[in-house]
Amino acid sequence: MNAYIHLTLAQLRLFVRNRQVLFWTLLFPIFFMVMLGSFLGKGNPVSVTGVIVDEDRTAASEALVKALQDNPILRLNAASELNPELETLKRGDYQLVLVIPKGYEEQTKPGSTGAAAAIKVYYDETNAATSQIGLQVLAPVVDGIDKKLSGYTPKITIRPEGVQSLKLSYIDFLVPGIVAMMIMSNNLNGVAGQIASWRERGILRRMQSTTLKASTFIASQITARLLLNGLQAVIVLVVGSVFFGTQVNGSWLLLLSFIVLGTLAFMSIGFIIAGLAKTPESAGPIAGFISFPMLFLGGVFFPIKNMPEFLQPIVKLLPISHLTTALRQVMNVGAGFSVVWTEAALLGGWLIVAFIVASFTFRWE
Repeated sequence: MNAYIHLTLAQLRLFVRNRQVLFWTLLFPIFFMVMLGSFLGKGNPVSVTGVIVDEDRTAASEALVKALQDNPILRLNAASELNPELETLKRGDYQLVLVIPKGYEEQTKPGSTGAAAAIKVYYDETNAATSQIGLQVLAPVVDGIDKKLSGYTPKITIRPEGVQSLKLSYIDFLVPGIVAMMIMSNNLNGVAGQIASWRERGILRRMQSTTLKASTFIASQITARLLLNGLQAVIVLVVGSVFFGTQVNGSWLLLLSFIVLGTLAFMSIGFIIAGLAKTPESAGPIAGFISFPMLFLGGVFFPIKNMPEFLQPIVKLLPISHLTTALRQVMNVGAGFSVVWTEAALLGGWLIVAFIVASFTFRWE
């Protein structure tokens, strides 16, 4: 027991004394979260910019202009000439240019038997997503005015009923991902590099020659990293709460349980890499080869459902995808164990399989 306590304290002292470790494992994720949260955390409202060229200049066309400008998504200014505005559209400064044709009022008068008034909409094909949003917003506005002018009375109406929903922004999505990223990086990259370095320097060989048991050494490593990961996770959550108003809607005990489970799973994978790597120089690239794709495929920064269909079955097998999903469910939705037990089971499966493989690949020398 004394050896276990001394090794655990020694490992914690190594963390504290190594300023680079402290920066990359704690301060850098916090800096990264604050930077992304400041730019994207609150979310920017969708808006479509452009101009309206009113060639008719009548009361009817002015009513249409006002209806379009009153829409909060459409930011449309009035313009007098078409050609200069089309040039601005081609430069990418606008998404839409609307033209109300001359004769609009005559064509929309009640009882008019002529052709319908055609409102031209020029849009930026290189920014299709925003332009399509603008076109979709334009349609109901114009349709509403058209029905009013024609005297059409709808037979079917929609009666909206508001329900309370979770007001989540990108920062609420990001913070659990940052916690999962720290757990993966600290234990996968950190364990692999440290164990490989100790093996090359002969520290593990000298430990093996003493009465120290391998189980005591591994237990001290696990305890020290569990304490470190738990402290880091709490600090990140506090920073997120203070700066961006994030909160833990579910059980703190369940949240910390997944932090422990994720730490153990990635530590086991780190021990596998440490056993396969012959030198500390090779441990880093191997760990990076595994961890770097998981940053982008594991739902840390982007939702898994937004990824291509053919990738999703592979992504859902990754341990970090289950860790990020569980942390978000507990923090954002307040889910209980009955909801996230599948993530716990899959992370537990990774832990068991990786631990068995690590027991065969781990080497003292």
